[in-house]
Amino acid sequence: MAKISSRDRAQYLEKVEAYHVSIAAGLDKEKELLNAIKHDGEGAAFKRLALVELMLNLSSYYLAQNGVSQAVLKLRNEDALNEGRRSVYKSVIYLEQIVTSLVDAPFSEYEENLKEIASFSPEHRYRLVRKMGLAINLLEKALGENSKWKWAFVDLEGRYAAAAKNLIDLKTVIAHTDPRSPHYAPTVYHMRLIKKLLMQAADRYRERYELSTSRVNDFETGISFLQALRRILTIFRDREEAGEVKRKLDTWENKLKNDRQREPLPRSAAVDG
Repeated sequence: MAKISSRDRAQYLEKVEAYHVSIAAGLDKEKELLNAIKHDGEGAAFKRLALVELMLNLSSYYLAQNGVSQAVLKLRNEDALNEGRRSVYKSVIYLEQIVTSLVDAPFSEYEENLKEIASFSPEHRYRLVRKMGLAINLLEKALGENSKWKWAFVDLEGRYAAAAKNLIDLKTVIAHTDPRSPHYAPTVYHMRLIKKLLMQAADRYRERYELSTSRVNDFETGISFLQALRRILTIFRDREEAGEVKRKLDTWENKLKNDRQREPLPRSAAVDG
């Protein structure tokens, strides 16, 4: 590794100083909001939405620090990237605390959670999930294809997909997909994104099962995302696409059944047999 000159180090510190200040201010704001939620539950959901935005902003500052490091020092800033990863995770967690982390569940199981943010418009909901997705993608790209976090991102992407789905109010979404609705465009784009994210999450869990873990629960989780997608398509009476997902589900479930049958018995069970 090339030695970093004093000049380059000084230049780097000068360029990232503003990000350090913004990060410190953001962390102080996080503490303030969490304290407010702890001592006054009123408006907690909107305070958590503010926390989601705050964590995504922090992740952008950490990514910018890494960008400066690569430009000036020709090195990745692993500490900044790790902090960025933590910030993105926290943004998803804060959103889950509002809308739940349920994957394949009827709307009635989390409907109550959305009532406090009823005034949060479809435009703002779509913008938020787009911003979160961008943060995740930029972070994955910055960490690189061979990152030690490669397979851990499967869980982050899955939790993001579920939260993005649960942020939509399924009681009003049909009305908002009427072309005459003022919320038509963001609602349609949000629904398209959800369908894409649910399918990607399913495929990513299947990929991790096949290429990394061989854990049955990874395959089962992938199947649950396909089931969630089919549930959404059924609500929108998209019979053709729902049928395609059903066929994929049947194929995956049959494979999972066959894989389980091929699993070797535990040693004690084999002896007892």
